[in-house]
Amino acid sequence: MFVLRSLTRAQLITDLSVAAAFFLIALAIETSGATSFGGIAGAVFVTLAFTGAVAFRRLHPALGLSLAWAGALLQMGFGREPSPTDVAIFAVLYTTAAYGSRRVFWSGFASGIAGAVIVPLYLVGRGMTALPSPNEWFALVALLLASGFALMLSWVSGALVRTAMRAADTSRAQRAAEAQTIAEQERVRIARDMHDVVAHSLAVVIAQADGARYAAASDPAATAEALTTISSTARAALTDVRLLLTQLRHSQGEGPQPTLADLHALFDRMRAAGLALDVHVDPQPPGEPPAAIQLAVYRIMQEALTNALRHGAGGEVRVHLGWWPDRVDLSVRNARGTASTPSTAPVASGGHGLIGMRERAQLVGGWLTAGPEYGEFAVRASLPIGARA
Repeated sequence: MFVLRSLTRAQLITDLSVAAAFFLIALAIETSGATSFGGIAGAVFVTLAFTGAVAFRRLHPALGLSLAWAGALLQMGFGREPSPTDVAIFAVLYTTAAYGSRRVFWSGFASGIAGAVIVPLYLVGRGMTALPSPNEWFALVALLLASGFALMLSWVSGALVRTAMRAADTSRAQRAAEAQTIAEQERVRIARDMHDVVAHSLAVVIAQADGARYAAASDPAATAEALTTISSTARAALTDVRLLLTQLRHSQGEGPQPTLADLHALFDRMRAAGLALDVHVDPQPPGEPPAAIQLAVYRIMQEALTNALRHGAGGEVRVHLGWWPDRVDLSVRNARGTASTPSTAPVASGGHGLIGMRERAQLVGGWLTAGPEYGEFAVRASLPIGARA
């Protein structure tokens, strides 16, 4: 199948210009001293074959190698001596190793070996009238080594260029894959944070709005309190969303993240939304936990409480935090909801919230489980914080 390699316009113009210049120089060299029709015809055919090899050496290395062999065979067939025109053979061997397919690559190698054998035999055989003397045998071996070195040097140079180009392609592909992986991880992080912020805030707003609607007739003060909670929750959500959008536009700007100090505001907000919370922290944090652990604890707690508010069956929600020297244990337990809620679904089929909680735990080297447990829905996690003095 005749398939040309893709070359740039500059490369194509360069190769054709070099081939045209080669043709003029080679024709002048080959026809100099030729007087007979056979000698001139042989010079023209040899020049055309080698010119074609030079022209197609990069555009179609297999065709270039074939034309180089044709030129060499014509040169020997017409009984012509080696000339500067044979430099085309070295150029073709280089390009077969550098740009050819796997088959052409090894064909070039075999051609170099074959040429190293054929050249000295042809040169010695032209003038041989008797068995070679020891000195002639020595000259034959020396000529074999010299031609083999020259031909294989061209092929090896091309092979080195081929290796360098493949290494560069591999490096570019690796950098592109790494950049894609980093971008995907960033998108997942932004999506996880956006889900935590928006889902939590909307759950609180919906709960407060429903409560205010039902209590509007009997308790007007409850409506005002609900509207206050909705307003504060929406403002906090807006601040978090703006922070996330800033990170999305400028990845270097991390900005402030929730800490353990924000847990109290979270608990108050959930209580105001109608969630009965029983929070128990024992033992207390020994010093200042790492920022990554504080963020993970806050986000996991935020998502677990939001799920309890949206899908729980009412009743008390029990929260426990245990800060040990090497880890923090976290659990959120509430009554199971209806069959249509994530509370009764298998853990493996959980929604984005459960997936996000597991990802947060895994990112800091911990684990998290969520599912039915003794008639309740339990979220349990353990996050390593390292041994402390």
